Parts: sequence; structure tokens; C-alpha cells
Amino acid sequence: MARNSGKYDLRTENNQVNEGDFVEIHLDDHAVNYRRSTGEPFKNIYRARDVVETNEGGLALYEGEGKRPLLTNFLRSVASYNPGVSNMEKTKDQDAVSEQVTVKRNKMGTLIGVYLPTLQNIFGVLLFLRLTWIVGSAGVLQAFLVVALSCCTTLLTAISMSAIATNGKVPAGGSYFMISRSLGPEFGGAVGILFYLATTFAASMYILGAIEILLTYMAPMLSLFGEIQPSADGGISQEMFNNMRVYGTILLLILSLIVFIGVQYVNKFASFFLACVIVSIISIYIGVIVANPDIGPRICLIGDKLLMSGNYTCSPNSTFLSDLYNASELALLREIPGIPGIASGIFTENALSKYMSKGETTPGVKAVGNQVAADITTSFTVLIAIFFPSVTGIMAGSNRSGDLEDAQKSIPKGTIAAIVTTSLVYLTCVLLMGATIEGPLLRDKFGTSLKGSLVLGELCWPHPWVMLIGSFLSTVGAGLQSLTGAPRLLQAIASDSIIPILDFFKVTSKSGEPTRALILTFFIAEIGIIIASLDSVAPIITIFFLMCYSFVNLACTLQSLLKAPSWRPRFRYFHWTGSLIGLGLCIAMMIITGWYYALGALAIACVIYKYIEYSGARKEWGDGLRGLAMQTARHSLLHLEDGPPHTKNWRPQLLVLAKLNKHSENPLHQRMLSFASQLKKGKGLTIAASVVEGDVTNNAAQADEVRETLKGCMSEEKIKGFTDVIVSKDVVQGLCDLIQSCGMGGLKPNTVVLNWPDNWPSKSSWRLLVRVIRTALAKKMAVVIPKNISLFPERSDRLNGNIDIWWIVHDGGLLMLLPFLFKQHKVWRNCRLRIFTVAQMKDNSIKLEQDMKKLVYDLRIDAYVEVVEMTDNDISAYTYERTLRMEQRNEVLNKMKLSRKEQDKAKSVFDPFRSLPKGDETPSDAKQTSQNIVGRFAVKVVGSDDTATSSTSSHTEPDGDKETKVTESRFNVKVIEPTNNEDDKHLQHKFSKSKFAVTAIDEGANEASSLSVLGASRHADRPSFGADNSYYRKLRSAKPFEGNLRRMDAAVKLNRVIVEKSTDAEAVFINLPVLPSSDSEDRNYLEFISVLTDKLSKVVMVAGGGTEVITFLS
Repeated sequence: MARNSGKYDLRTENNQVNEGDFVEIHLDDHAVNYRRSTGEPFKNIYRARDVVETNEGGLALYEGEGKRPLLTNFLRSVASYNPGVSNMEKTKDQDAVSEQVTVKRNKMGTLIGVYLPTLQNIFGVLLFLRLTWIVGSAGVLQAFLVVALSCCTTLLTAISMSAIATNGKVPAGGSYFMISRSLGPEFGGAVGILFYLATTFAASMYILGAIEILLTYMAPMLSLFGEIQPSADGGISQEMFNNMRVYGTILLLILSLIVFIGVQYVNKFASFFLACVIVSIISIYIGVIVANPDIGPRICLIGDKLLMSGNYTCSPNSTFLSDLYNASELALLREIPGIPGIASGIFTENALSKYMSKGETTPGVKAVGNQVAADITTSFTVLIAIFFPSVTGIMAGSNRSGDLEDAQKSIPKGTIAAIVTTSLVYLTCVLLMGATIEGPLLRDKFGTSLKGSLVLGELCWPHPWVMLIGSFLSTVGAGLQSLTGAPRLLQAIASDSIIPILDFFKVTSKSGEPTRALILTFFIAEIGIIIASLDSVAPIITIFFLMCYSFVNLACTLQSLLKAPSWRPRFRYFHWTGSLIGLGLCIAMMIITGWYYALGALAIACVIYKYIEYSGARKEWGDGLRGLAMQTARHSLLHLEDGPPHTKNWRPQLLVLAKLNKHSENPLHQRMLSFASQLKKGKGLTIAASVVEGDVTNNAAQADEVRETLKGCMSEEKIKGFTDVIVSKDVVQGLCDLIQSCGMGGLKPNTVVLNWPDNWPSKSSWRLLVRVIRTALAKKMAVVIPKNISLFPERSDRLNGNIDIWWIVHDGGLLMLLPFLFKQHKVWRNCRLRIFTVAQMKDNSIKLEQDMKKLVYDLRIDAYVEVVEMTDNDISAYTYERTLRMEQRNEVLNKMKLSRKEQDKAKSVFDPFRSLPKGDETPSDAKQTSQNIVGRFAVKVVGSDDTATSSTSSHTEPDGDKETKVTESRFNVKVIEPTNNEDDKHLQHKFSKSKFAVTAIDEGANEASSLSVLGASRHADRPSFGADNSYYRKLRSAKPFEGNLRRMDAAVKLNRVIVEKSTDAEAVFINLPVLPSSDSEDRNYLEFISVLTDKLSKVVMVAGGGTEVITFLS
């Protein structure tokens, strides 16, 4: 239905408002807009129908809440809910009622939809062709055990499947849907493909069985390659193989065409085929009752060796037999009834097993002459592998779940009833066959002793052809059911989009038939037809089905043990122990059937699993494995809480603080994540975190966007970890909160990684950095600070050079561990580690180097060791002058009482001493210059006899659209511009445009420049810096603080040594200097670090968390 837009007044009756229209509704002269002027609906929009019904119901209090629809509207949507995997998802603004989509409601119930199809799938070719042979080879007791184990396995699996099927709606896809939603997309896809292959090869098996019945027992004259005779060793001849390939392909094509026409025709054929099966089985029971040895078939034996039938009489006088056997053998010749009946007492003779090797006529005796020989070597495990497919097909009903009226009711009842019925038939048939038919005849697989008749057919009443026709149609019907279910299963898997290469098969025809999947199924089934051996195809099917059944039992066991709130199956007659026993039976039968087949199926499942995982099947279905992972994680976290990890188990759990760009959308430094990925050889936890500035009620959506962006960036860098984004009005406080609260239990981060701020002189930067470091160290977390992060390599780079470690203080060994982890990454693998330590005057350098080499050897780290001596204890003039100017600058800024933004701007002018030469000036020389070197500007304070004045004036300054009164405070300084650098002029020009005005004058001029500090009227109490000001005189006579002077001296000397040794190093690791004890010295702290790392390209500063992270022990 087309959607209209317009204005409607509900007070009138001439409005035509259709469901799905976006309208502007007038209620009591108040317009309620439900459509923007741009034509797009609001985010939380209701349709006209919903609004009208809301007002009529008197629920106006709950209007406008699109995230929580009214219960009536919600129930309407649930009533038409279809969780089918093959249906296209509806768009958000689609309304099933307004679109008037007519959905054909399926009417199949338990009997037609589940019981009869399952019955037909289970009763297949093996009941008629192989069960007598299995009883004769294994004996009644072991054959009964083979059947009982197989039936118990399928019954327990059916109970587990019933529990899963009644725990929610089961759409098209049946067993695959249940497994995938219980064990996740990876396991679901892998097992779904195995189940699809099993169902497809089952179709091949049924078709081969039908052709064997046709050519061996019904119409041998139809052979295209000559007369069909057993091979010399008793096996199937090559002519029979070729006939089965040709006729099998023809029959496969016919059945595929029937499936292509439509499932309704399959159901019509299925009913007829099933009727034939039931008639055949009934005829077996009647034949057992009326069996008469006088009118039944007769067989010829020499002792207990069965002879093939032919144009001869079973008599010692037979010329044919005389040519084959000697007189002593012919003396044992006898002809007996093949089916003597229950009253004959042969049950005890058939009770024990008679396993034979290929070519043997009795156990341990090779066949000679025309004796019937075993075509394959038999054993208990071989017989299980061959028989088990005859009890599969239990999921035929669940595969039709999309066509059932009530799948939750029909699947358990129909499936279990069908399994119980077939199990009783199989078990009773084993007993009756063993009590009615002679043992040698039971072991005659192809009826060669009965002139090619089917052994079970001779037992059937009233005529063998009843059994032949019934068995032929039964196998054809079972093959038709398999060809119907397999394409739908493949289409269901493809529709989930968990295996990208199968997307081509998700398309259906106009009638809803999975045509493309049917074509693929035809070609895969043709592979089984080409094999042309029923006994070779059966074990393959057995393994595939057992694998599928194993995961059904596993899913039920997990769901039952985890006791998730969503686990509420309507089917109550199950217990997790039964599912666990079923799982064990499946695994045991897989092993005894053939470990090589099991390994092959497992390999296929693993390949599919990894492919789905690699392709990124991002499906959240609330599967049981997810719940198991949560339970395991919970248990592990509680276990990790028992105590701190041992040093051998310590690994860097990284909390990477990612700074956002101006729009708070992307990380400003992508290389930070690349840096973290190169430390991932530690196999530790990685959490990328950030802070969005603002209020959480207004910025929650933005935080979610940032989280997704961080996930994308981590994915690009191939980092497996987590993201965390919080909203805080203060970024610094938000980062500190992240450090304190991030992680859980034993998986809390132990190392904080943050970038060195390029604009550290601004208060916001140094305040953030110092606060973060203080918080991390207070929480006993290590700190890693890379400087010049933009110069660090990407994942694709390959470096050759040195990684230098400047080990100044012992921090628990983290400074040694991090470069070692770097070297494990392919980016740094070709680099060499070099360890430097600093010897002072009191140290013995030779002994120190020996101790260092021994320590490195004991730590099992391959590195070059060198001790660097620092013998100069004198403080240079440069160090003295720089320390003095640093303190004076900070003192001036503090006295100005500037706001944070104003201090940031001031700091950008009072930049560190980048242009001052590091010569050997004496303190006296420094006093003579009497210049405050500030960044690229030299500032000379003017004395009282100069033009130093102080004044205040008020004026207005535009601030957006408002006029703001500000107060101007001035103190006179002399500014010297030492260079003509364009960047300096730009900085000076930019500075003059701000609230700080700087005017440069020529060097040596008498007229002073003015540095004007403009602030708001609230700063009127700032002091003026005139010549007579006492603070100014104190400033001129100040001397540097001894502690600052010593720290600056250490920074300058260490930097000189490090630059000399490590200028060309690919990375330099160094201990992070100790934090100052007072907050007032935080500004100085960053300047010391800046001096320490000056002229170094890639620097990593490390501070340990107070824990030993490296050990000598094994």
C-alpha cells in the first residue's frame, strides 16, 4: 500500500488515514508532527494507526516513546514473527498489515508432517537388503546389540532434539537451526554442512539400493553390460558397478526433477511409497507366522558350506558337483529347507557370531568351487557402520519444521513415536530372522543360493514380489525425501550468510523452491552414485550423521547444565545425563565405525569452522557455547582473584588511552594502536579506551560511535581486545576514572600506555599527563609513554638496527621485558638489543659491566651490554640559566592568575629553551646577559630607570555576538627577535592577535616593547609589574632551587650521553623520571623529560608498577 503524507485533522470525518502513513495530526488545536519537512520520519516515529489507537485507549501518557511500543502493538508484531533463516529481514518501517502480504499457512500436523516422513526415512534400503546378512554374520545376540546401540543413540538424540526444538520457534532449517542457535554460527555451520552432506549421500545410498534390488532381484535382464555374476572372490562384479552408475544417474535425475516441480508432489508420492513400506513389513510378520519348511525354499550345503544355485541337482551323483568336489566332500552334501520356521529350534545355532574375512565361506575356511563367499571382511564395528544409516532419518520431521502448524508440539511427539516404532520393528525382525532362517542362508548377502532371490523376500507372504516391490518403492521414497530435505538445509545455511561462498545458494525460485541448492545437491549425490557400492557409501553416511547427532546431544547437555534463563523447553522428559550418554555413544560409535572416517569428518568440520571464524560470522544467537564461555570466564576470574599472578605468569595487560580528534570521532594517533599491537607477543589483554567530553545523557550515542570506531581501528591493527569509552565533563578526571575502574578481577590492566603530548607546555596537556601518571602509579600500574609516536613503524614496516635500553633504575624488569617483546614482532625481529647503564664516580665500571652481562645472561636475553661513565659533576652555565628562567617563567605565570586557556596561550609563547646553545657559559656570563630566553623570543626585563610602567585600562572586545568589558594589565619587557624565521613571525603575529600582545623592537633600542595581558574584569586584582614593584625586585634577585638545578643538570648530561650513543637507534627505551613530590613542580617535571629526550626520534619512557615482571627461574 502506498504511503501518503499530509496534514490530517482528526476532529473532522473526511480524512482518509491509511495504516503506514506519516502524518501531521491535529488534536485539540495542537499539531503533532510525525514527519520532518525534509520528508524523513523522526527516529522514534509512530504510524497513524498507533497514534489514533493510543489516544482512543487513553494512554497518552506513554506517547512518543518509540523505543518501548505499547503492548498491543508489540503483541501484533510478535503474532506475525517468523524467525526463519530463509526469509529476508523486514525493514524497520515495514508493516506486514499495511503491505497486505498473504502468507500461506501450513496445515501439516504431527502424523503427516513428522511421524510418517520420519518413519519412511528410517525404513530404508538396509532393512530389506542387509539386515538378514547382519544377523547371520553377527549372530542374533550381537546383531541385537548392534540394533539396540543404534536405536538407543538415535532415541537419546531425538530426546535432546525435542528439548531444543521446544525451546523456541524452529523455522526452516530444522536441525541446522537448532544446532547453530545452540552452539553458535561456527559449530552450527560446520555441523550443518556435515548434515547436508550426510543427507545428500543418503540419497545416493537409497538410489543405489533401489538399483541393486532392480537389477539383482527384479529384472536382471535390464543389465546394459552383460550378465551380472558375482566376482571370483564373491564380491560385486564390474558389470554390476557400471550398471549401478548408469541406472543410478538416471534415477537420480528423475527424482531431482520431481523435487524441482515442487514439494507438494513429493508429499503425494511419499504417501504411496510409505504405504508400500508398511505393507512389506506386515508381510514379513505374516511370513514368519505361516512359514512352512515343506513349501519354502531349499538350499544345498556341503557340511555347513552354502553352495550357489545353478543348473544342477543337490545330489552326490551330480556331474557338476563331482567335477568340483571329491568324494569325501560330497559325502557331506545335503539339501535342507532355507526357512524352517520358528518351531525348528535354529535360534540357538544362529545366536553366536560367524565373522569371516573376504573370500571365506565359513570362518577361517576359503571358498572353493561354487561355494558362497563373503564379499567383504566382517566384524562388529563394520556391521555397526553399515547398519547405522538404517536408523538415521530421525530429523526428517524437524527438517520440515517450516511447514508444520505447531513445530514445538509435532517434532517431539512425531519423532519419538517414529523411533520407537522402527526400533521395535528392527529388534523383533532380528529375533524372528534368527529363529526362522538358516544361518548360511542369512549370510548369503545377494541370494546366490536362491537363484538370485532376495532372502527376506522368500520369507514374505504371500509372494516374494510383495517384498521386492515394497522394498524398491521404499528405497526410492527414502531417496526422494533426502533429495527434498538436503537442498532446503543448504539454502537455510546460505540464508544465514555465515559461509560467504554459499551466498549464491540462498536464492529460491518464485515458488519458493531452492533450485540452485538442488542443482548442487544433484552433483554431490552423483559422487555417491559413481562410487556404486552400498557398503562403501554407508560408513561415510554413518560418520556424518553421528557427528551431527553428537552436537545435538552436546547442545542439550550444555544448555541444561548452564541453566540459562532462556532455557525453558516445553518438552520436560529429558535430563542432561541422557544427553551426555547419547554424546558418548555417538563418539564411541564414530571410533569403532572407522577412526579414519571420523578423522576425515572432523577435518572437514574444522576447516569449515575456521573458515566461518575467519570470514567473520558476526552472529549473536545467544548460543550455549557463549554461555559456557561466560561461565568459564566467571570461574577463571574468581580463581584469579585468589592472589596476584606469579612473576612467570606476568604479561602486559595494556590499557591504551587513545586521544580523539577534534570531532571526537577517530583516534588522533592511530600509531598508538600499532604500537600496542607490536607488544602483543606478550599475549596479554589489550583495552583501547577513550573519554568523550560532555554529559552522559547527551553524549551516550557519541560514546557508542567512538567505541565502534575504536573496534574498527583495533581490527585494522589485528589486535584482539576490548574497547571502553566513558563520558565525563572533565577529560582528565575521566581518564583517571578509566584507570581505576577498567577491567574486571584478575583481568584488570596492569600497564597504561599514553602518548607524550606534543603541546606539553599548555596546562591542559601537562596536567593531564601528570595526573594520569600519578593515578596509574598509585594503582600500582606500569606506565609506558612513547614520544614522537608518529615516527614509530607501522605493522607493514621491517626495521634493521638497534633497540637501545638505557637502564638507569630497576623498575621490576619491565624496561627489559618490553624491548624483548618488541623483538618478537616481525617489525622489530631483525633489530639488535643494546643495554646501557650509567656509572657514577663511586662505581667500579669494569665490575658493573661484568655484573650486567651476567644478569642479562641469566635473564636469557641476547643483548649487547655497555657501561657509560658520567664523571663530570660541575653544573654548566647553560643548566644554571635554563633552570633559573624555567622557575621565573612559572612564577610569573602563577602571579598573573590567568585562566587555564590564558595560561595555555601564554605557555605557547614562553616555550622551552630550544634556541639556547648548550655551551660552557659560566653563571657570571649568564648574569651579564640578563635575558629571559623564552622559546624563540629573548625577553629582557626593564629596570626602574627605564620606561617600565604599570597601567590598567578598560575597553570592550568582541566575543562572538556580545561585547565584553575586559581589563588590560601591562608590564614592560624588551623582546628581541634573534632570527628572521617565518615560523617565528607567524607565531608572533598569532600571539599578538590573542589576548596577549607582543610587539618586537630592534635589538639595542631604548624603547621597550610591551607584553600586554588582557583578561576579563574578574582579573582586575592581578598585580602590575612596574619597576618599583617589590615582586619584580625579588624576581630579579632570585636564584634557582637546588633540587630543580640538580634535576636539570642530570637531564642535560644524560641527554648528551644518550644522543651520543643512540642517535641512530630505531628506538630508545629509558626509565621515566620520578614524579615530583609536590603538585607545584609538575610543570618542571615535563620540562626535565623534554630536556632528557631532546634530539631523539623514537623514545619509549617506562615506569614500573612496583611488581617484579622478569625472573631467573625456569
